[in-house]
Amino acid sequence: MNNFSFFNRPNIQQEIQNTEFDILIIGGGITGAGIALDAASRGMKVALIEKNDFASGTSSKSTKLIHGGLRYLKQFDFWLVKEVGTERAIVHKLAPHLVIPEKMILPLIEGGTYGSWLTSIGLKVYDVLASVEGDDKRKMLDKKEALEKEPLLPESILNGAGFYAEYRTDDARLTIEVLKTASQYDAKILNYTNADEFIYENKRVVGAKVTDVFTNESYDIKAKYVVNAAGPWVDELRQINNSKIGKRLHLTKGVHLVVPYEKLPVKQSVYFDIPDGRMMFAIPRGKVTYFGTTDTNYQQDKDSVETSMVDALYLIEAVNNMFPDIHLTIDDIQSSWAGLRPLIHEEGKSASELSRKDEIFVSDTKLISIAGGKLTGYRKMAERIVDIVAKKMKRRFEVDFDPIQTEEIVLAGGPFQNYKSVKLYINQVFKRIKPYGFSEKDASYLVHNYGKQTELILDKFDELNEENFEQRLLQAEIWFTIKHEMVCTPTDFFMRRTGRLFFDKPSVDTYKDFVIQDFASRFNWDKETTLYYQQELENKINLTVNFN
Repeated sequence: MNNFSFFNRPNIQQEIQNTEFDILIIGGGITGAGIALDAASRGMKVALIEKNDFASGTSSKSTKLIHGGLRYLKQFDFWLVKEVGTERAIVHKLAPHLVIPEKMILPLIEGGTYGSWLTSIGLKVYDVLASVEGDDKRKMLDKKEALEKEPLLPESILNGAGFYAEYRTDDARLTIEVLKTASQYDAKILNYTNADEFIYENKRVVGAKVTDVFTNESYDIKAKYVVNAAGPWVDELRQINNSKIGKRLHLTKGVHLVVPYEKLPVKQSVYFDIPDGRMMFAIPRGKVTYFGTTDTNYQQDKDSVETSMVDALYLIEAVNNMFPDIHLTIDDIQSSWAGLRPLIHEEGKSASELSRKDEIFVSDTKLISIAGGKLTGYRKMAERIVDIVAKKMKRRFEVDFDPIQTEEIVLAGGPFQNYKSVKLYINQVFKRIKPYGFSEKDASYLVHNYGKQTELILDKFDELNEENFEQRLLQAEIWFTIKHEMVCTPTDFFMRRTGRLFFDKPSVDTYKDFVIQDFASRFNWDKETTLYYQQELENKINLTVNFN
């Protein structure tokens, strides 16, 4: 049976209870996932638990860019620019189907944040620090060239533009592929498993008492070291450990809105000024364009972060202000997402001034916590944590582990030589699905989501006898995500494995009942359970479009 499957949960739970791990990671976002892969690939015994679904917190709510942090140049944070710039290229190499080259235009407007001289120098420094090569190197455009690239820009106040390369991703998919790769190195990984309290021996943390969300069954996980990578919930775990002293988290909320592409038909990603002095992204993606983000302090319920009407109007106004021919209204919003950034609190700094650097805290009882950081830097954050654990293991147990391997480990869904070979593969897939009435966009969606694992989905598609081809492909996707990606609920499927709730909302409205029935039959749900998950999905759908 596939190791990373919903149906393998009881076996994983059994193994977890009978093993003492070198490292137990609490938190199944990109940070925890990165640590699991790094540690397991160096030869450590690894367990990871997540209280909800993988990537259900911050790691499915970002701007979905693997980007080099141009704005950190403004804060003279050259180290961060160099690190994330270099990482960008590495992550693209490890998963070119998932980390996709995307041109970015930065309009230079009268009275804007960036002047042409500063932008030219800044992007040049960016190219050098991030070792950017070939076509990806920055170009400076005059007003006429900028309008050719992006006719929607405001001609009357436009002075030109910077034109450079970034990478677009699906943060939740990246997290899941890193976790699946870790599981290939024998990491034991479970979602829907809550850490209730820590286990201590001789005043050291040596594991956690946990509860399975579905069965309510509690058990112990023993480990030599425990890493708290719980994102916005890091301080909760530090509190349970009585070690929430010194630096603490400062949560800020970021909101993104999604509209049909024809409502905001930008030709490539745009990074633009908003009147309050901040900057914002508008990013085309398949049938939609999404834009964001806000950056406001947040002190409410971390398990239920919502887009407010104030957030939505702020973003809509910013877009209408930058693009004179665009007149978005609330009714154009197809979907939205709101997430939290777990930043490190700094006295006297506003939400958008806080550093995006990660910090590591080690408590007196040896609980290791990590917070802050960026999606792009996940691999380096993992390296720092695993280096600490490896040193501690060497000192205490005289055990040696391999040096870091992750720069060379191709993520699940590969290997592809480069982005060109991804495009060739999309063509192959299109040829295979075209006779059933599917489009090139459908082929592109499958490959950008699943890479070469698309083969498994299409083989399953061929075996099924559902007459509606769209539904048949959905069935094949559901089968794949349950069997290979530990999907447990329809919401996991629509939100975090396929991104449909954000990027193809009409397909969710059309097929939600079909998908719920498919889940119900695979999992033998009774009426009450089916209704529960139906309601859960409806609530999530409503949250993406109803703003208070």
